[in-house]
Amino acid sequence: MSGRLFGVGVGPGDPGLVTLRAAELVRGADVVAYHSGTHRSSIARGIADAAGLLHDGQVEENLVYPVTTGTTDHPGGYAGAMADFYTECAERLEKHLAAGLTVVVLAEGDPLFYGSYMYLHDRLSGRYETRVVPGVTSVSAASAAVASPLVRQTDVLTILPGTLPEPELARRLADTEGAVIMKLGRTFAAVRRALASAGRLDEALYVERASTGREVTRRAADVDPDTVPYFSIVLVPGDTAPQRTRYEADASDVEVGAPAAAAEVLVVGLGPGPDRWVTPEVTEALAGVGHVVGYAPYVDRVPQREGLVRHASGNTVEVDRARLALDLARSGERVAVVSGGDAGVFGMASAVYEALDVAVAEDPAYASVAVRVLPGVSAVQAVAARAGAPVGGDFAVMSLSDRLKPWSLIERRLRAVAEADLALAVYNPASRSRTTQVADMQRVLLEVHDPSVVVVVGRDVGRAEESLVVTTLGELDPSSIDMKCLLVIGSSSTRVGPTGAAWTPRSTP
Repeated sequence: MSGRLFGVGVGPGDPGLVTLRAAELVRGADVVAYHSGTHRSSIARGIADAAGLLHDGQVEENLVYPVTTGTTDHPGGYAGAMADFYTECAERLEKHLAAGLTVVVLAEGDPLFYGSYMYLHDRLSGRYETRVVPGVTSVSAASAAVASPLVRQTDVLTILPGTLPEPELARRLADTEGAVIMKLGRTFAAVRRALASAGRLDEALYVERASTGREVTRRAADVDPDTVPYFSIVLVPGDTAPQRTRYEADASDVEVGAPAAAAEVLVVGLGPGPDRWVTPEVTEALAGVGHVVGYAPYVDRVPQREGLVRHASGNTVEVDRARLALDLARSGERVAVVSGGDAGVFGMASAVYEALDVAVAEDPAYASVAVRVLPGVSAVQAVAARAGAPVGGDFAVMSLSDRLKPWSLIERRLRAVAEADLALAVYNPASRSRTTQVADMQRVLLEVHDPSVVVVVGRDVGRAEESLVVTTLGELDPSSIDMKCLLVIGSSSTRVGPTGAAWTPRSTP
């Protein structure tokens, strides 16, 4: 008969917060296991002992972490050392389970919330009967300690580890209503800077050792980083969030009064991916605005700083976000609309001008809002540069998306480009809902072109996942193309040189 495994949460520290179910299981366990640091006692065991749940008839397994920071001599680094440790722990507990004993693994807080128990669960739950008993989390205890609601109604609560890179932490803090930051200790100085960058430091609350006799609460801004223990937490209540967050804003909420003296919307291109491809002009412009508006992945690329409010939205509301930017500018705010690549190439620039035309027709006062477009490196430039010079001669640029134009028109234009023997850069070749258009494009082009025409497929160019394939129109595999690709289809004169570079001659016979 095999034993049973229980992951039992014993709460954040106060033995009075141990649940009745947890108490029953711990008292009845044959084996009680718990984790501890090399030179520290187990917090979870201390809670269970203070609650009077342990007794002499039980076998105790103290699972001592081999390392508690990222520094180790293990060949696999910290992650490798911890993986080996959890495997060893599972093997120790499995001996008891194989003998038919009931094993309870204690976890401070909740077993599946940043808890070590989950790694034992991964290794053992497939072979033994396993159950998890939830516990009161440190988040709940900290919120109660400061008597502050974290979120209300449709607010979003984001739980963040303080070990995140500082810029990423700042971005996420700016993009949410309520936030909880855990894993502090030596990370607190960076966490505090991230809170300041996100404009959330003044409202952030600090709680140390929640629910215990050593509990401390104060404003995060008043905490000395050198005194912060690992078991502390920062809360940023949702009530303190800026009026605008990452989710789609309603332009009608913006108060539009008398126009500013120099109302202006900047429309900027961030390039196709890496920060090094963002132009100095765009970097300088973004440093001077108070609002950034755009599609969420592009807004995410703008470094968060104090005083910057972010307005991120989905992929099909370009005119709505453009109108929001115009309203913000007219009310006196300094605002930038961001696009990937170049804002004028299938980007937000035309959407902003479209929204401005509509706005001026409704209210001539919008004519006072200027629009300034700052160029960026386009995706076609990036892919062409990686391939060589496939657009070195005359070329056309098209999008295969039929969201804003009918497919029949796309086909006519494809045929016209092929008949004119122009190289062609193809944006938006496929998506989750558009799975046949690359094959349809291939069919149309082959009606005019020879199958040997050179084709370049660039995927995620400029990013870590970058790939570049040089093939031919006849050998192009449409199923290999996704939304991350840009295609360059050569003219009849495009060739592949001895080094593998694809290039189109400047002269045409």
